[in-house]
Parts: sequence; structure tokens; C-alpha cells
Amino acid sequence: MDVLVLIGRILFVPLFLGSAVGHLTQTDGMAGYAKSRGVPAARIAVLGTGVMLAVGGVLVLLGLWADLGALILVAFLVPTAFLMHAFWKETDPQARQNEMVQFLKDLALAGASLMLFAFFAYVGDDLGLTITGPLFDLN
Repeated sequence: MDVLVLIGRILFVPLFLGSAVGHLTQTDGMAGYAKSRGVPAARIAVLGTGVMLAVGGVLVLLGLWADLGALILVAFLVPTAFLMHAFWKETDPQARQNEMVQFLKDLALAGASLMLFAFFAYVGDDLGLTITGPLFDLN
């Protein structure tokens, strides 16, 4: 099981790490888009969420307080779904559909991250191939 969880962690995080790189290297463009979606303090938000994506992704990938990493990803994904992908505000059918897909993707990833949090916090130190055990204990 340890190897399967490691493979799962490796497959799970590239999206988040790639997005972190985008947030931190294309900050002005992303801040402009975030501002157009009504995000307050868009530049700071883009930088902050870039750090959240990087830290959360690395923690999950390495198994270094992976439960905390998963929670950080949840804390990024849920607000992002509602702030950046408010499909219900779109009047153009194609834009509405695109935003709905992104909204549902973010919610699905938030659900998966929440399950990872529970898994890591419940299994605890029994899960191998991690640097540390979980920060939280759900036993």
C-alpha cells in the first residue's frame, strides 16, 4: 500500500506545483485576471495562493506533514472555486460551461484533498514512504 500511496501523491501534485510556478512567475497577468473576477488585493492574493499551492503540493509530495499539505490545498481550492469560477454569473453559454467545469474541478480536487487529509491523519505513522508522520491525529 505504501508504494500505491506514494504513486498517488506523485500523480496528484503536478497540477498544484505547475500552478504555483504560474502564480509566482506570471503574477501580473494572473493578478489582472483575478482583479477582473473581483478578487480584492489581487496581486497579493496571487502571490499568497502561489505560496499555498507550492507549500501544499510539496508537503503532500514528500510526505512531510502531508495532512497539513492537503488542508492547505483545500483552503486554496474552495475559495478559488467560488471567487474565480462563478459560472452562475456568466451570461454567455460557452463561458458559463467553461466556468462550471473549472468550478466542479476545483470542488472535486478539494474533496480529494480533504480525503487525503483524513487518510493521512487517520493512518498516522503507519504509512511508510513519508518523511514525517501527520501533524494531526484523527484516532
